[in-house]
Amino acid sequence: MSETLLAMQNPQRLTERLQILKTERRAVILAHNYQPDEVQAVADHTGDSLELARLAARSDARVIVLAGVRFMAESAKLLAPDKTVLLPVAEAGCPLADTVTAEDVLAERARHPRAAVVSYVNSSAAVKAVSDVCCTSANAVDVVRGLAQDEVIFVPDKNLADWVARHTDKRIFPWAGSCCVHHRITVQDVAAGRASHPGAVFLAHPECRPEVCALADAVLSTSQMLRFVRDDPRAEFLIGTEIGLLYRLRQEHPAKRFHPLSERMLCRTMKMTTLAVLVSGLEHMRHAVELDPAVVVKARRAVERMVEVIPQR
Repeated sequence: MSETLLAMQNPQRLTERLQILKTERRAVILAHNYQPDEVQAVADHTGDSLELARLAARSDARVIVLAGVRFMAESAKLLAPDKTVLLPVAEAGCPLADTVTAEDVLAERARHPRAAVVSYVNSSAAVKAVSDVCCTSANAVDVVRGLAQDEVIFVPDKNLADWVARHTDKRIFPWAGSCCVHHRITVQDVAAGRASHPGAVFLAHPECRPEVCALADAVLSTSQMLRFVRDDPRAEFLIGTEIGLLYRLRQEHPAKRFHPLSERMLCRTMKMTTLAVLVSGLEHMRHAVELDPAVVVKARRAVERMVEVIPQR
């Protein structure tokens, strides 16, 4: 079935075809929280990149369809190397992850030989392989606090690095990358959002600029936002992250109201995956992720060490 023909099908027929293919291929659909609504609606699981990688590792499926961007599919392959991991859209990269290479990290190591290298999970497998430890936006502060070294090279997000520097006593050497979605938001956007929704709780992502984070009621990763909203009795929220998260928030909390801080908080590459492309990719087993075995061993070690260095509470 060609992609053109698939695109002509209605959503119900596409969904039915997807269910048949999942059974035939022994596949599971994992979708990131920023994916289009129609993709999240048919996914077996939604979550952040590390959650999805861990789900891939625990799943008994033979085929993992990772509806997201390349570094996420690579992370799933790292933790599930014996499974076929498909990225529905080969061109779906992450502009933030693309700002740093393994060679860049090695050059930074040479400049700061006493520093540990912490790579945000939003990085390539090759970058993870030359890092000491990985982190997520939820645990970055704890990971850095748990390191023995007093100096840290933090790649690739400078805003998350700033957030970590403000909440630890380490000397941070940040890479100059930033998320094109979160970094474009300004204090003027916050003021406009507050004016439009004066009673709403403003939740910002730590990839936002420092001055934006300073205005938030809470600075949280996407998984933390989901828990915050679940546990908070208030009814209205202003969400400072990619607009895809609003689908899940509204599904889980239909009695609460959610507003995007800005309609400009949209990731172009996250929106490349459509229901038709998802079905076509599984139909033809397109874009299987392959990694160098040596990279897998080293990068997986950096991911595993993330848990080891976090202080026990």
